[in-house]
Amino acid sequence: MEDRNSELLFEYLRSILYDSKIKTLDIEELDEPFHKLGRGMQFLQHAVEEMLSYSRDLSLGNLSAESPGMDNFLCVNLKNMHANLNHLTWQAKQVASGDYSQQVSYLGEFSEAFNMMTTQLKERENQLKQETMKLQKRAEAIESYNELLIKMTMQWSEWVFVVDADTKEVVYCNKDAEIDGNFDCDFCENCRENLAGRNRIMEWEGASREVWELEVDHDRILRINSYPVEWRGRSSYVHVASDITEEKLEEKRLSDKAYFDTGTGIYNRRFFEEHMEKLLEQNMQATLCYLDLDGLKYVNDHYGHLEGDRYIRAFVSEISRSFRKDDVFSRIGGDEFCLIVLGSLKDIVVRKLEKSRSRFMEEQGEYPRSFSYGIYEIDGTEQNLTLDDIICQADARMYEYKRKNKGKRE
Repeated sequence: MEDRNSELLFEYLRSILYDSKIKTLDIEELDEPFHKLGRGMQFLQHAVEEMLSYSRDLSLGNLSAESPGMDNFLCVNLKNMHANLNHLTWQAKQVASGDYSQQVSYLGEFSEAFNMMTTQLKERENQLKQETMKLQKRAEAIESYNELLIKMTMQWSEWVFVVDADTKEVVYCNKDAEIDGNFDCDFCENCRENLAGRNRIMEWEGASREVWELEVDHDRILRINSYPVEWRGRSSYVHVASDITEEKLEEKRLSDKAYFDTGTGIYNRRFFEEHMEKLLEQNMQATLCYLDLDGLKYVNDHYGHLEGDRYIRAFVSEISRSFRKDDVFSRIGGDEFCLIVLGSLKDIVVRKLEKSRSRFMEEQGEYPRSFSYGIYEIDGTEQNLTLDDIICQADARMYEYKRKNKGKRE
C-alpha cells in the first residue's frame, strides 16, 4: 500500500517540478493516511503555478501583474524584484523628465550602470544647454544683423536684388517694398528706369562671383557684382548694381590728362611710347614720321610765347587735317612731333606731308612758317629693333631734310 501511494505522490511531485502542463492528483486515489500530504502537494502545485505566471509577467515587463498572496513563500523574492522594478521605472521616468538626481543602490551592478548613465545624461544635457544657448545667441545675432543689413541696404544708393535661379523671379529688392512675400518690380520706379539693364542682369548665370559692367541707355554705366547664393532654401543669384557713370567720366578725364597734350589736344609722349611698344611687340608694319616745327624758338623770343602757342596749334591743325583719325599724331617735345601710319606707306606719307608743308608755308605772316620731317619704315621683321633706334634713324633723316631745305632757302 505504501509503495503505491509513494509512487503516485512522487509522480505528482515530478510533474509539478518538470512538466509544462502539470498532471492532476486525485486525492481519493490515495489511502486515508496520505490525503494530507496529497493536499499539501496540491498547495505546492498552486504556489509553483502562481510563481511561474508571476515570473513570466515580470520577465515580459508587465509590472501591472497581480502579486501572489502572502502565503506563497516561493514568490517573496519575486515580489521584492517587482517592487524594485516599479521604483526603478518611476526613477527612469523622472530621469526622462530631466531629473538627473535619481540614484539606484539596491540592484548591484545594475545600480552602478544606471547611476553612470544618469551622470552622463546630466553632463550631456549641460553641454546641449550650452550649445543651445550659443546657437540661440548666434541666431539672434544673425537675425539682428539681417535686420540691420536690410535697413542699411534700403538706404544704399546701390541697387541690390536677388533672383531665383530656376524661376527667374525677383525674390528680394532693396529698392521696392515687399508685399505678401513678393516684390512687384514691374511697378518699381528703379526697375522702370533700368529695365533694359535689369533684363540683361537677370540673364546672368554663373558658378562663382563675377564683377562686370553694363551700359544702360547709352549714357549710364552700371558695375554689377553678381554671385550665386542660397536664399531661403533655394538656389539664387545676388546682384549689386552701382552707377559708375561719373567714375567712368573721371577715369576718362584722368586718361586724357595722362595721354593727351594739354596745349594741342593731340596725344603726348607717354601715349606715343606705349603705342609704339605694342606695335613692335606685335611685329606690325608701320611708317613713322618724325616732325620738327621750324623756328619755334625764334617766334617765342621775338613775338612771345602766346604767339608761339598759336604757331604750334596752326601746325597741329594742318597735320591733323591731312591724315586720318586712326593715324596716331603725338607731341613728344616742345617743337617735336611724331606721326604713326600703319602699313608701309612711305611714298603716300611723303606726298601728304609735302602738300601740308606747302600750305603751311603759304600762310606766312610776320614770320616764316615751316616744318621738317624724317621718315622711317618699320617692316615688322627686325626682332631686335627698339623705339630708340627708330627715333634715332627718323631724327637723323629729319635733320638731313632740315639742312637740305635750309640750303635752298639761303
